Amino acid sequence: MQLVFSDAQFWEDFLPLTFTRPVAEMRCGILTFSERWQKLLEISDVSYLTEDYLQEKFKKYAAKESIFLVPNFLPTPAILAQIKDLKLGEALVYKDELLAVRINMENFSLSQINKMTDIEEEILFFTQPTDLFSFNDQALDFDFELLTKGRISQKLSATNGFLGDEKDLFIEEGAEVEFSTLNTKTGKIYIGKNAEVMEGCNLRGPIALCEGSKFNLGAKIYGATTIGPHCKVGGEVNNIVIFGYTNKGHDGFIGNSVIGEWCNLGADTNSSNLKNNYAVVKLWNYKTKKFASTGLQFAGLIMGDHSKSAINTQFNTGTVVGVAANIFKSGFPPNLIESFSWGGMKGDEKFKLEKAYEVAELAMARRKVPFTETDQNILKYIYENY
Repeated sequence: MQLVFSDAQFWEDFLPLTFTRPVAEMRCGILTFSERWQKLLEISDVSYLTEDYLQEKFKKYAAKESIFLVPNFLPTPAILAQIKDLKLGEALVYKDELLAVRINMENFSLSQINKMTDIEEEILFFTQPTDLFSFNDQALDFDFELLTKGRISQKLSATNGFLGDEKDLFIEEGAEVEFSTLNTKTGKIYIGKNAEVMEGCNLRGPIALCEGSKFNLGAKIYGATTIGPHCKVGGEVNNIVIFGYTNKGHDGFIGNSVIGEWCNLGADTNSSNLKNNYAVVKLWNYKTKKFASTGLQFAGLIMGDHSKSAINTQFNTGTVVGVAANIFKSGFPPNLIESFSWGGMKGDEKFKLEKAYEVAELAMARRKVPFTETDQNILKYIYENY
């Protein structure tokens, strides 16, 4: 069986995070939406229906029987059972939108659907970037249960201080945690394979530190926070999601934020997450091309892949940064920093594309990940069209 992830109407809603990936490849909780569904449905044959320029990297579907799924929600046990029980031509619908259908992708057409079932119960749906940190506590609980049920955690070293119930802490094989404090009274803590919590860190759950990532010396981590694979995080963070392969290694505060892959935040980079007048935060919306209310009092930074900030960068409350921006000028950058900005201020010249390739290749080589021609083509498309 093939599992086909559809961006549906959501791809543009999640920009700039989805400039470089389909919706299914965003991370929230411990897993990406794609990883979560593969585990839930026990299907490893995965493909995507996404933007044309992304299909070279994210495999297009084959012409065969498939489960066609909108991935950006957490299913209840009942809904998961309904998806597993779908017969060919049957679909599930939620609030007049297609949720899942079992269908033959040869000559793909929704006209093949012969039975639709409405989902009546409420579903936790992710529809905008801020949902990734706002609902991260629920996603963390969901993934913790999915990944750890029936398994035994590695023991926490006696050098650490611990508050809470031991069942709410899970340490994967190869992880190292020494001379730190971990508090699961406020939420579960998951330490991934070969991850490291250096000495002097203070962790207050819910938190996920994914495979190969590190909390640097003395880090202060408030939940609900997810640090994706192969990251380094220091200083103080509160309720953030980092997709992976990103460094915020030094002092400085980031809160209520989502950061993509291959980003680097220089020493003492800070992001305000609360306006001085306590007003609701607005964020740039790429679909409507204007700032829109988030409905939230706390919202910090949304940063696309490959973007970098210099030391002492001070981000305003509710700042959106595109792809491959390089932010280094003095003063507060604007609330919208365009992709490939060279400097970070409004009207700055664009980062030369060849230089952007060079930086991406060097950054990825440090993690032994190749910067492919396909990656290059994706950046080129964004550069020329956005």
